[in-house]
Amino acid sequence: MSFYDSWSAVMMAAIAGFILVLTALMATKLLAPYSRERAKGVSYECGMLPIGRNWSQIHVRYYLIAILFLIFDVETVFIFPWAVTFVDLPKYVFYEMLVFVGVLAAGLAYAWRRGVLEWK
Repeated sequence: MSFYDSWSAVMMAAIAGFILVLTALMATKLLAPYSRERAKGVSYECGMLPIGRNWSQIHVRYYLIAILFLIFDVETVFIFPWAVTFVDLPKYVFYEMLVFVGVLAAGLAYAWRRGVLEWK
């Protein structure tokens, strides 16, 4: 079996995917209704005109909470398959997971000590 035989299905699927995406984008440009009206230039299209400035600064605390959520969400993605196949894995994998959870616990302890989790 040559290289081209094993990857020909992948290449055909990739080419078909590109063609489908390009066709959808061109059809959207050609067929979608387009009208320029004043309401489309407003920052918030919820039916109410914004009062005051359109730009507001968001506190960094929201970003820190979001990053902590992502860290522990990724931890779940790694721990779940590990827990499902834990019995069949060698012993050293348990200690590697302990190091992984330890690093995440240290990050949580650091965030907790810095007061990131306190909502003021």
